[in-house]
Order: sequence, then C-alpha cells, then structure tokens
Amino acid sequence: MNLNSKHKIEASFSMSSMTDVIFLLLIFFMLTSSFITPSGLPVNLPSSKSSEIVMQKVSVTITDDLQYFVDDKKVSLNQLEGVLRSALAGKQGVVVLHCDKTVPVEKVVSVAGIATALEARVSIATKPN
Repeated sequence: MNLNSKHKIEASFSMSSMTDVIFLLLIFFMLTSSFITPSGLPVNLPSSKSSEIVMQKVSVTITDDLQYFVDDKKVSLNQLEGVLRSALAGKQGVVVLHCDKTVPVEKVVSVAGIATALEARVSIATKPN
C-alpha cells in the first residue's frame, strides 16, 4: 500500500508578483498625490494658526524694501494693474499675496484693491505656526 501522493506540493513562494503590486501602488500614490511647489520670492511671511493651501494662479510678492513682483517678474506699483490684468486674462481670478511681515498694511491693501477691482479672489500667503 503506497500512501505517497503523486503530486508534490512545493513550499516555495514567489515574491515577484508581490513586488509588482508594491511597485504599482507606489506609482499610483506618486501620481495621485498633490505636489505643492512654493512660488514667489523668499520673503519672511507672517504666521497664522489656520493656514490653508490655495492653488494659486498669479503670485504677487512685496519684499521688505517695497519692491513688487508678479510671478517672479519685477514691476513698479504703476505697472501693477496692467501686468495683473494681462496675467489674469483667460485664467480663474486667484491672486496670492506673498508679503513680508514688515510691509505696511496700506501697501498690502492697495495691491489687494487692485486685484479686487480686476474681479480676482485675493488670498494672503502665511506660514503655519
């Protein structure tokens, strides 16, 4: 009486399918994650308790020596409205203000007023606490 089975079961495990699944999951999460690229010139932003991320369309930077930049391009205060009008053409009107914390409030309000007159939403960039 022969009790041995004719079909031998191998106890080895192939890891190739497991690595394929892990690799595909890695690619999926890399492609679906949102990449946030900081834009604007390096300024000392004010801090805030609640800081939400806004997908910006146009960036306006005011440095501590009161120089104005629209998307990293230096402009004067007199040219700001025309440059913003052309930058907002064809885009959803979102302007993100990157202002140094030493900039007087009246300068920030004047730039926000120009953007609001162009029917753009205005958001002020802050760093989280």
